[in-house]
Amino acid sequence: MIFNFRFIRAISYFFLFLLIFTMSCDETNGNEKGLINQYPITKKDIVYDSYFDKKIEDPYRWLEDDRSPETEKWVIEQNKITNNYLGLIPYRDSLKDRVKNLWNYEKLSSPFKEGKYTYFYKNNGLQNQNVLYRHLNDESSKNAKVFLDPNSFKSDGTISLGNISFSKNSKFLAYSISEGGSDWRKIIVMDLKRNEVLKDTLVDVKFSGISWYKDEGFYYSSYDKPKGSVLSSKTDQHKLFYHKIGTNQSDDLLIYGMAKDQKNRYINASVTDDDRYLIISASISTSGNKLLFKDLVKPDSDFVSIIDNYNSDSYLLDNVGSTFYVVTNLDAPNQKIVSFEADAPDQMNWNDIIPEREHVLNPSSVGGYFFAEYMVDAISRVEQYDYQGNFIRNLKLPGIGSVNGFGGKRSDKIDFYSFTNYKTPPSIFSIDVETGVSKLYWQPKIDFNPNDYESKQVFYSSSDGTKIPMTITHKKGLKLNSKNPTILYGYGGFNISLNPSFSIANAVWLELGGVYAVANIRGGGEYGKKWHNSGTKMQKQNVFDDFISAAEYLIKEKITSNSFLALKGGSNGGLLVGAVMTQRPDLMKVALPAVGVLDMLRYHTFTAGAGWAYDYGTSQDSKEMFEYLLGYSPVHNIKKGNKYPATLITTGDHDDRVVPAHSFKFAAELQEKQSCSNPTLIRIETDAGHGAGTPVTKTIQQYADIIGFTLFNMGVNEL
Repeated sequence: MIFNFRFIRAISYFFLFLLIFTMSCDETNGNEKGLINQYPITKKDIVYDSYFDKKIEDPYRWLEDDRSPETEKWVIEQNKITNNYLGLIPYRDSLKDRVKNLWNYEKLSSPFKEGKYTYFYKNNGLQNQNVLYRHLNDESSKNAKVFLDPNSFKSDGTISLGNISFSKNSKFLAYSISEGGSDWRKIIVMDLKRNEVLKDTLVDVKFSGISWYKDEGFYYSSYDKPKGSVLSSKTDQHKLFYHKIGTNQSDDLLIYGMAKDQKNRYINASVTDDDRYLIISASISTSGNKLLFKDLVKPDSDFVSIIDNYNSDSYLLDNVGSTFYVVTNLDAPNQKIVSFEADAPDQMNWNDIIPEREHVLNPSSVGGYFFAEYMVDAISRVEQYDYQGNFIRNLKLPGIGSVNGFGGKRSDKIDFYSFTNYKTPPSIFSIDVETGVSKLYWQPKIDFNPNDYESKQVFYSSSDGTKIPMTITHKKGLKLNSKNPTILYGYGGFNISLNPSFSIANAVWLELGGVYAVANIRGGGEYGKKWHNSGTKMQKQNVFDDFISAAEYLIKEKITSNSFLALKGGSNGGLLVGAVMTQRPDLMKVALPAVGVLDMLRYHTFTAGAGWAYDYGTSQDSKEMFEYLLGYSPVHNIKKGNKYPATLITTGDHDDRVVPAHSFKFAAELQEKQSCSNPTLIRIETDAGHGAGTPVTKTIQQYADIIGFTLFNMGVNEL
């Protein structure tokens, strides 16, 4: 019944807006100026897939082969036509210069102590990758020296630094690197006393932490290397290994994940600070995990289950001896902290330390205290508690926004956190954990004045009456004349919350008079597990309806109009944009789907995509689920004769999380079926992945191109 209702509504959308689709192609700055003579011809090699009683055509299946010379040629041709178009935007270079100039300020991370040294990351401004510095604990940060510089790994900055992990006595450092943006990593080990790299380099590591046991070795996770394409083949059985320093990777011990009848797609492990327990989290999807532990004092001990099913999300926050403190949403959708003894981990023995409350809890521990961050309509509030659950104080934060970084060792008496919002670059504050007093530790010097801008949070009604928060940021004194270029951003999935944060690209957009709006739609984690679940599987249409209603609110309030509105989102947010632009192409002038999940019938056949089934379901689950997915899958809902907004699809050729084939097939369908002159382009970054670790030089150019494409197609001919 749910699918039938959605399907009928989708059909009604089509007929309702059939007469006004021409409005989305108002010939502002499209092909009528001869900017695109002809798109590259994408051949059709139709493959048929059978789903229950229905056959589905897949004419561009060949684009899924990332190793094919034909696919490589197609990428080159698409990039050529896209670069030619972007090169004709008169202010492309000046936009790039402004993004570059604004980007060029010193950026610092919060400091942290390991052994006798204090470490922090710094970027002088335009370095492709952040650099790790260190100084002696009793010295000033002015004496800090470069310790690890990933910019030296490769001249073009396409090798990035991932996780770093110090052994318990700071004798060794293990760090991971990514090449070309891939999720496949290498782990490199350094002897810190001799300051030299050991021969213990591990290869083919993916979705892994690095957790040391004493100074002897560390635990890490990975998949068997696929026989097909390393970047797109399915990786479906995660395994936990232990590597002992000085041995070959081939001799590493398989600790967990060997049972063929117990498939876990994500396994993570950590050793408690006292080296007593190994904690393992095992998941079959991105939501829900088993939690178990092993007593390392007893080498032959068995694993003990804390939670033996995948119906909730739980993790260890800390332990004091044999007392465990666990964060869980089991019977507590907004999360709580519980305690229990290692010899009695059953739920009947759990004690609530910080019970579930109205708002979502995201706690951390440092200095022998819990710092409980609560999300109140996506805004941070922080309370401090002791380990018995006694309330200590409310922390006074620098303003309305987001805090990040609480957490450290139990011996730390000073902690650090950052504060930011949509118009304020992150500043770092120190906090005395005993007094709760915060002090400004570092503030960026940037050529941007937050006082010239304002952010306000509004609540609008979605199609079913659900109230959705949205934050709108713009220059002070904005005129409500329906002509303000506006970017509406959303995500809506995987229990991920969109909290206020600063972006250099958005700062440039605001400087130019643009409006930036972020809708906290269902599927995210802003209001806990119930909010997440209401945007999953057969309720996924709620996510799209929430985003559509956000756009309609902005138009109704005359903040913008469909001629000046762009929709933007990445990954699951790319799906969001793809679904909304195919359901309501009249609603926006520009669509900006980035690294999107766009083929909903086949997403689970690539890399670790099967793990996303908690949110999406799969086309193999049932006929009803297949029909529901087919009803909104962006690749399958592009209709010939419709007039789609100006579209710039972005992806990376090394994206092995959401493989670029999603974007390739979506672009091919759009280019074939677009019935007006609005450009439908794809920008494919080479030697880049899903986003993390992309060199600054590439990021600056991409941001400039996205802003330029958006404004140009809104009719802005000069800045």
